[in-house]
Amino acid sequence: MSIFSTILTVFLVLIILSGLFIVKQQSSAIVERFGRFLVVRHPGLHIKIPFIDRIAGRLSLRILQLDVIVETKTKDDVFVKLKVSVQYKVIEEKVYDAFYKLDFPQDQITSYVFDVVRAEVPKMILDDVFEKKDEIANAVKSELNDAMSSYGYDIIKALVTDIDPDAEVKTAMNKINAAERQKVAAQYEGDAARILIVEKAKAEAESKRLQGQGIADQRREIARGLEESVDVLNNVGINSQEASALIVVTQHYDTLQSIGEETNSNLILLPNSPQAGSDMLNNMVASFTASNQIGEAMKKHNDSKLKGGDNNKN
Repeated sequence: MSIFSTILTVFLVLIILSGLFIVKQQSSAIVERFGRFLVVRHPGLHIKIPFIDRIAGRLSLRILQLDVIVETKTKDDVFVKLKVSVQYKVIEEKVYDAFYKLDFPQDQITSYVFDVVRAEVPKMILDDVFEKKDEIANAVKSELNDAMSSYGYDIIKALVTDIDPDAEVKTAMNKINAAERQKVAAQYEGDAARILIVEKAKAEAESKRLQGQGIADQRREIARGLEESVDVLNNVGINSQEASALIVVTQHYDTLQSIGEETNSNLILLPNSPQAGSDMLNNMVASFTASNQIGEAMKKHNDSKLKGGDNNKN
């Protein structure tokens, strides 16, 4: 075989190989013949006529994402930046439209995002922008679907992924939030303090009640003991008045003795002279005697009045 034949064979092999091309999965190739659209090739091995047909371009059929940052003003005159993420893909049946009708689809999508966001956000105050970001995203998706479907693009999802107000506004919002949290904390502290006061008052009331009950029981037992003492003294020929006076004097001296046992006591019991006990006893006996005499006189007077009234009726 001559050199010429070898070169010719190699040249033919290269020509045949140049006519073969592969389209990867999730992509499409656009084939043109003499500069005119010929066919769309899908994933697999394909043949084209060398030097006549050419691959004009390839389009990915995967879902793509475009992030658009839009600066606009809210209804309450706050400048804010919104980051809108648009997920889109080429419609497999409209690869021709997607390739030939738009040179830069990202620029077209960006323009529509700007238009929708700057039409929707100025209708809302800043708080509503945060609360209604899904409504903004749905408006963007709806507008883009209507516009881009004719160009062979399907809008999968539109998301408002970030809302960034002006720095001064963010500082003011943080202060407001901190003040609200302090207000709630103060309310909780006030409720806790009120509960403590109520519970303390209840505890004190219960303590006073128990203390009063204890004092009442103590006095009841003292009275019972005095009554028994009087009965004992009556059995030995001492009447009730003298017995009561004797018990009081005895308690007086018991008190003096208790005071004397306390080294740091500043209490002074009056009267405290040696004659005080005798005077107290005499005074008490005289008081009881006078009280009895007055009582008997009043009783006689009342009886005489009742008898006089009965005689008048007769």
